[in-house]
Amino acid sequence: MPLRPFTTTVVGCYSVPRWFEALRNPEDIQEAQRRSMQAAVMDQEQAGLDIVTSGELHRRVHNRHAPLTSMLNHFWDKLPGFARDVEGDLVLRPRALSARDPRIVHGVAMCTGPVLYADLGLVAEFERVAALARRPEQVKVTVTGPHSLAKFAFDEHYADMRRMMFDLAKVLNQNLRKLAEAGCRHVQLDETALSGLGVTGDEVDAAVDAIHVAFEGVRAYKWVHVCQGNYAMCDNLDGPLGHRYFDTEEYPADRICRIACDALLIEGDMTPRYEGYLRNQQLALGVADVQNLHVESAETLADRIVALAEGWLPREQTLITSSCGMNHLPREVAFGKLQSIARAKQILCGRVNTASRVS
Repeated sequence: MPLRPFTTTVVGCYSVPRWFEALRNPEDIQEAQRRSMQAAVMDQEQAGLDIVTSGELHRRVHNRHAPLTSMLNHFWDKLPGFARDVEGDLVLRPRALSARDPRIVHGVAMCTGPVLYADLGLVAEFERVAALARRPEQVKVTVTGPHSLAKFAFDEHYADMRRMMFDLAKVLNQNLRKLAEAGCRHVQLDETALSGLGVTGDEVDAAVDAIHVAFEGVRAYKWVHVCQGNYAMCDNLDGPLGHRYFDTEEYPADRICRIACDALLIEGDMTPRYEGYLRNQQLALGVADVQNLHVESAETLADRIVALAEGWLPREQTLITSSCGMNHLPREVAFGKLQSIARAKQILCGRVNTASRVS
């Protein structure tokens, strides 16, 4: 069932407080995570967003500036098949992830055995957020997709990324099925590197097939977030990176549109790439720029959507979001962008209603 035109949502993660990294006691960290989840849900609802998330802070430990590896580590740590030390902690090996920043390395996991089923905590997350939300049916739960989980890890077992992706997709499928059975109506896979790290067309096609395996039989509205990595370590840790991290290969909009999902969330300026390829999916335009510390006005966001979609993207297929996650933004900036997203919807709906009355 398609969502109403101009439905609003966030990509996933929300502002991480500056004080979070100073915490060391595990109990303090857990309490901070609970309170930050409450704050994230409250901010989204107060701003007027339609579909809300947990803010994803519970997936972090002392990590504010590397959202890619923090989310990956969160899920790798739950999966059998990834190496652990004698104390049972996930073993991480440094790896340069982007040709744009070859001197910057991130700790990534090593796959040393077959990837087997594990509870990824999605149902528990949904239940916590649903208990906080005014409308539990509007809660969205996100999880890293099979391509990203396979692409970024060191593979010391499969020697075949396609096989690894499909084993990961089977685990994701079981978790997403249970999530939908628990009452979650919105599920999302996040894929970051479909246009980087030497990816080929065949690899993207395999990733699309793996996403289909992950979504098979999942009775919920299915979102897929496609980005190119909007942040990394930089001189000003509280500022935007200033360039994308994984835009080293051709952007495969034609192949992405083969994904059998309900909505694609994309970076706003990539919208024109989808003309002529988009099928019956709805397209969430990331017009609120997370690389910009300035809060855009609602009018600016509405004008961006009109300029990007005019002449080819029907309003029935147009949704509104941010260009990526908001974890590195100060809370007042993140909240301001949420408000602008919600008000942009009101402006666009008003324009449509006015045009209908005139006609």
